[in-house]
Amino acid sequence: MSRNVLLVLADAAEAKTVRRSLVDSRDGPFKVEYVNRCGDAIKRLGSQGGEEIAAVVVDLSLPDSQGIETLEQLQHASPHVPILVLSHLRDEDVARLAVQRGAQDYLLQERLDGHSLARALSSMLERSAYAEALFLESQRAQVTLNSIGDAVISTDVAGNVTYLNAVAESMTGWSRLEASGRPLQEVLHIIDGDSREAALNPLAMAMLHNKSVSLSANCVLIRRDGYESGIEDTAAPMHDARGQVTGAVIVFHDVSVARAMSLRMSYLAQHDFLTELPNRLLLNDRLTQAIASAQRHRTLVAVLFLDVDHFKHINDSLGHAIGDQLLQSIAQRLVACVRHSDTVSRHGGD
Repeated sequence: MSRNVLLVLADAAEAKTVRRSLVDSRDGPFKVEYVNRCGDAIKRLGSQGGEEIAAVVVDLSLPDSQGIETLEQLQHASPHVPILVLSHLRDEDVARLAVQRGAQDYLLQERLDGHSLARALSSMLERSAYAEALFLESQRAQVTLNSIGDAVISTDVAGNVTYLNAVAESMTGWSRLEASGRPLQEVLHIIDGDSREAALNPLAMAMLHNKSVSLSANCVLIRRDGYESGIEDTAAPMHDARGQVTGAVIVFHDVSVARAMSLRMSYLAQHDFLTELPNRLLLNDRLTQAIASAQRHRTLVAVLFLDVDHFKHINDSLGHAIGDQLLQSIAQRLVACVRHSDTVSRHGGD
């Protein structure tokens, strides 16, 4: 961590005393650069050469700048560098105002001793380094959450939205700014795909039971504009340092394509690819159920087996494409001739 300090004081004698106390301090060592004008301080802060300035110690009353204006100019020149104000008793109100405007702290020159400035400066640098580390950690988390393919939403313990990542914004239709502070149910509108009833709030369940929970099967997310997508998710409670639940986070993703593919694969496994009639597998299942029902109700089951005569001649003379059209036409006509509860199946080639 850099401990290069920019000292900005109008009085050269005071600056010499302050510089000596910092260089010789046990809380150091500090490397001190001195200027006596605000303009020179701004040039040094903006300079690319030399060691980076870690902190500024400044008297706000300078030959070319006075009061809060001095602080604002230094902050504008280098917003990330912490500022410690040295003030006289007569200017303490201005020093207090400077802290309210963003200075880290102030010390009264009439009450300085050999160690107080160095201790205050060392503490300020440690706080600044810790704040920078927290900021970097937050930035890493932000980039990570916006880079993953899943949507992420968090809430406070009252169930109000506190965060959405980019994918969640896209899937819900709400921006983070618009969603912040709104009830989760308003932003994350989930229903049961079968009953069309509102699904249980997974984050509320996670906080209530203090454990990770998942959505029930076949849940559908309704986007802000009405677009629907199937989702799967996991919700988990968040805790503070004492283990108390402070909110919850939900991670979910769109499974509409996967569900459609699964349904299609299931359909193809039980139906003929050409005519889309039930195949032998599905016929056997329905026949077994029909026989069991007939035995229970003391009724009969009728089975009719049909064959297409001379079908090979059609394929050989007119081509397989015409043969396929013929089979499709026969399938459609047979389906139209029976009840909805009956089964027409393609059992073999013709």
